[in-house]
Amino acid sequence: LCSGPTVSLPELRSLLASGRARLFDVRSREEAAAGTIPGALNIPVSELENALQMEPAAFQALYSAEKPKLDDENLVFFCQMGRRGLQATQLAQSLGYRGARNYAGAYREWSEKAE
Repeated sequence: LCSGPTVSLPELRSLLASGRARLFDVRSREEAAAGTIPGALNIPVSELENALQMEPAAFQALYSAEKPKLDDENLVFFCQMGRRGLQATQLAQSLGYRGARNYAGAYREWSEKAE
């Protein structure tokens, strides 16, 4: 799967509504501070590889959130336009996170379609 598993906006909404997805905003801190998808954890793509290989306690201390597990389903990565989200998804998959997925519409689509 070179494109990696992607998530559409309707699918993302239903996953979030049922609490079955974890969202990761891999944009810069500045971009995330200006607005993000509610509930997303901001881990810039530049530090993602490090973050995903940390001890769970260290991850928790740094990001104030539980570290995702390798067998978690629906670990959804997104950025502004889609490219960094795909990069992040492929990186997470290469580290063994089988549930890593890319929200291809990214924040741009979310912000345009948000009611």
